[in-house]
Amino acid sequence: MKKSAIALAVAAALVGSSAFADTTLYGSARVSVDYTDLDTTYTGARAPDGSLIPLVKGFTAWDVVNNSSRLGVRGEEDLGGGLSAIYQYEFGVDVTEGGNFNSNRPKWVGLKGTSWGAVTLGTQWTPYYNVLGVADIFNNSANTFLQRTGYLGSVYGTRMDNSLVYSSPNWSGFGFQAMLVMNGDVGANDPTTPAELQKCNPDNKLPCNLSSSIDMYQLNATYKNGPFFAGAAYMAVDGRDFDSYFNQPLYTGFKYTAPNWDGDQWGLAFGYNSGPFAVTLNYEDGDLNSLYYGGGTNVYVTGAYTFGNNIIRAAYGYTDPDKGQVPYYTNGVRTGTFTQDTINTFVLGYQYNFSKRTRVWAEYTNSDADSDLIGTAQALSIGTRVDF
Repeated sequence: MKKSAIALAVAAALVGSSAFADTTLYGSARVSVDYTDLDTTYTGARAPDGSLIPLVKGFTAWDVVNNSSRLGVRGEEDLGGGLSAIYQYEFGVDVTEGGNFNSNRPKWVGLKGTSWGAVTLGTQWTPYYNVLGVADIFNNSANTFLQRTGYLGSVYGTRMDNSLVYSSPNWSGFGFQAMLVMNGDVGANDPTTPAELQKCNPDNKLPCNLSSSIDMYQLNATYKNGPFFAGAAYMAVDGRDFDSYFNQPLYTGFKYTAPNWDGDQWGLAFGYNSGPFAVTLNYEDGDLNSLYYGGGTNVYVTGAYTFGNNIIRAAYGYTDPDKGQVPYYTNGVRTGTFTQDTINTFVLGYQYNFSKRTRVWAEYTNSDADSDLIGTAQALSIGTRVDF
């Protein structure tokens, strides 16, 4: 029997189980036709004479794109005395090119108490995203919030495997979360260079050998009252900095890693949603991102207006690096410099809702970067989504 058929059979059995009377089978199919134009002008390194050395080749292309389609089951069992068993098991489903049932979408199990909150273990949305994700309002997952806006949490601020999360109860609108990520160690295969950081399996977000105890921790605090939302989040990775390797006489490359394996990052988010209007404001600062060598800051503002079955959305992002110049070394000698600079991103989208479960959209993204490392990009996405 094929893996997909087995997964569907298991899901159907869970839904029909009397042990978990509140189990739900759910899913979402999200597909678009995308046009992407990546400029080649700023995708190279500077040689000692100032000439540009191409590193990444630009392209223009049309593609049929999967936008985080998923299939899952979630449920809850009342254990009595205010205690419940809770779980979620969600598969990524690629409806365009295969690769089904192997993503790091949420898969966790835990216990929930009416007075003390919940403890869950598995692969889970991070406390960081549960604050900054208030600005994740567009449909196209490849070219908007997580990729093209400069969102500094796109590496560690989405979902983390091998995690333990505590979620507090709701205290008159206030709440908080704490996450610990413990990703193990590969013993004798400890890394000697940044390129040899090893993962236990390809889906791990963190290497297995960052530390022998807590590899990452995240915290958040939130407040929601009617149309208002405010939150703060923090995350830190406790790993190696590779300074001794960078200083070797034969070293070739950057004297930094992206993301930083021993750094931290924080963010603030504010939202207002009342009637037809919704606005959000995000601010981030830190070095746990792959966008820049070293730290950076990001400001991201969104707005949405709903009328009838129509929604118009717009966003602006401004991302700025801490280091403007990043030296490059060959055999221990500085041989060039890469320029890092600001990124300005504009997003505009339109959505039409046929029903509560079915929609179509058209979204345009323009990311303008004046940098040797990141090219200017434009993208148009026209797609549809059906939930069940």
